[in-house]
Amino acid sequence: MEGMTGAHDPNARAGPVEWGVASRALRGQPESGDLHFVEAFSGGVLIAAIDGLGHGPEAALASRMAAATLHDHLGEPVTTLMERCHAALQKSRGVVLSVAIIEARGRELTWLGVGNVDGTLYRANAVPPRESLPHRGGVVGYQIPSLRQATLPLAAGDTLVFATDGIDSAFSMESPIGWRPQGAADHILRSYGKDTDDALVLVARVIGDVP
Repeated sequence: MEGMTGAHDPNARAGPVEWGVASRALRGQPESGDLHFVEAFSGGVLIAAIDGLGHGPEAALASRMAAATLHDHLGEPVTTLMERCHAALQKSRGVVLSVAIIEARGRELTWLGVGNVDGTLYRANAVPPRESLPHRGGVVGYQIPSLRQATLPLAAGDTLVFATDGIDSAFSMESPIGWRPQGAADHILRSYGKDTDDALVLVARVIGDVP
């Protein structure tokens, strides 16, 4: 299970994707409440961005609880994973959360979001050039809506970006196609990160052998 501490490998790969992450805590806070999760399994790779409500240690604890739940139930459908996180976080501060599974050959993405973690899929060679995650309002651990996952076809070079609300939503207008994932993540944080919140951006590019 990948976390936010320590240096990140700029050439990180998990299953059919290569990925990068950039994050920072709100100034004055000892740790960030935003956390990423990337882990491969036999069916593909699970990718998530988690934003614990508020800031500081309690927000970080809620995010770590969500990440541990995702790890413990790796391989289950995204709707089931969201329900498991909701059950596990009942006594926590709660989180908002977006999750995606890219299947092992890199040909399909299934994603789901609760709350305001933005998700955008950028197409390398297809129309429309980008698609947005249809997330719905709610707080995982407190109240979640009826869950409806969405599935999209993928091709090599397609790139997924998850960003917490510490990243200005204007980031989505600038395509990361042509960037290495870590370079794209660093650029988005540097250019669109807010000074008023924890911030995290996770970028994953499909590199599976897709005909």
